[in-house]
Amino acid sequence: MDGSIDDSLFEAEEKMEKAIEVAKEDFASIRTGRANAAMFNKLTVDYYGAPTPLQQLASFQTPEARTVLIQPFDKSAMAGIEKALRDSDLGVNPSNDGNLIRIVLPALTEERRRDYIKLARTKGEDAKVSIRNIRRKAKEDIDRAVKDGDIGEDEGSRHEKELESITKKHVETVDELLKGKEAELLEV
Repeated sequence: MDGSIDDSLFEAEEKMEKAIEVAKEDFASIRTGRANAAMFNKLTVDYYGAPTPLQQLASFQTPEARTVLIQPFDKSAMAGIEKALRDSDLGVNPSNDGNLIRIVLPALTEERRRDYIKLARTKGEDAKVSIRNIRRKAKEDIDRAVKDGDIGEDEGSRHEKELESITKKHVETVDELLKGKEAELLEV
């Protein structure tokens, strides 16, 4: 009956990996002083009445640290893309020459940096809460298996130790990602 606990631990680890992926995406979408295409990951554009991810409508280039050139695949999407950028929380003012949309990112103020660091910490905490919830569920599975007599006490505590080590590894990964994002935000 031990196989189901192994499955449970494997599933927990997979879910924790997903929580880390979400955290990476969240961190990438937080603006820093440097331009990158990931800043636009969460942006959707009204394209023929359907909310469409900006990534699917244009290509991105960053010729300089704070400049982004957005080239729509379809010129008719230009106005929608511009509007989505203007309405986003990126604090940018796009300009368009008929072919390209150019964005020059304003330098981050000290206050903006602090806001973004706070946001990053919140996203990091969300990821850790998610990981801990996954751990709790897996621990319940282990406890149930011990209680039902499917596995012995020793085996139960071995699985719990393994679960703790998996959890610790994933929480540390989130902390590392957060540390990297904070360093990026503090870079002037």
